[in-house]
Amino acid sequence: MGEDQLEELILQVINGAVSTIPSYLEEIKENKETLKVENPQEFVYGIVMGMALGMGGAILSSQKETPTEEDQIMIRDLVYKHIPDIRERIFN
Repeated sequence: MGEDQLEELILQVINGAVSTIPSYLEEIKENKETLKVENPQEFVYGIVMGMALGMGGAILSSQKETPTEEDQIMIRDLVYKHIPDIRERIFN
């Protein structure tokens, strides 16, 4: 799988995760006592980043063996490149 294809799949994951932000924020509000989240937006940001990084690794794992350190760095760089957009979509 090429880097462009991987980035496209990661973007799909990011967009899917970002589209669920309203439901995450509502769930946090409804379960405030259980979750004890001080900043719901930062919490959701962590969820989105975790999903994007985790799915990037899972995508590569399904294509070949466990991703190498280089693969993981490539995934990180692809996801980090989209941090400004992710943060804007969560915090605005």
